[in-house]
Amino acid sequence: MSAAQPVAPSLNRLAISATNHCLTGCAAGEIVGLVLATWWGWGTTASIGLALLLAFVFAYALTMRSLAGTGLPVGRRMRIAVSADTLSIVVMETVDNAVIILIPGAMAAGLTDLLFWASLAASLAIAWVVAFPVNRWLLTRGQGHAIVSAHHGGHH
Repeated sequence: MSAAQPVAPSLNRLAISATNHCLTGCAAGEIVGLVLATWWGWGTTASIGLALLLAFVFAYALTMRSLAGTGLPVGRRMRIAVSADTLSIVVMETVDNAVIILIPGAMAAGLTDLLFWASLAASLAIAWVVAFPVNRWLLTRGQGHAIVSAHHGGHH
C-alpha cells in the first residue's frame, strides 16, 4: 500500500492566496503612504505617488520575506519577487487608485474621516476582485506566485 500523496491546492485557492498576498503588501503600502502624505499635507498627486511606491516596496518585501528560508541570495529573491508580483501589483494599484480618485472627496478626506478609511477599504476590495483573475491566469501559465511556490517545494 502506498503512502497518501499530499493533495495539491486548487487553482482557485492558489489564486486567492496570491491575490491576498498582493492585497496585504499593497494595502500596507497604501495605508502607510496615504497616512504619511495626509499627515504631511501633501496634494493628491504626491499622495498617490508615495502610496504607489510604498505598495510596491511592501508587496515585494513580503514576497522576499516568504523566500527568506529558502537559502536563496537576496538578489535572486528580489528578482523572483519582481517577476512574480509586478503584474498583480500594477493591476491592483491601478484599480485601487482609479476607484479612490473617482470617490468624491476621498483624496481630500482627513485621517479621522470615515470617508478616508471607507474609500480605501472599498477601493482595495474592488482591486482584489479585478486582480484575482489576473493571478489565476498567471498561475495557469506557471508565472506569478507559481514562481514563488516552486521555491517552497510547491507550497506557498
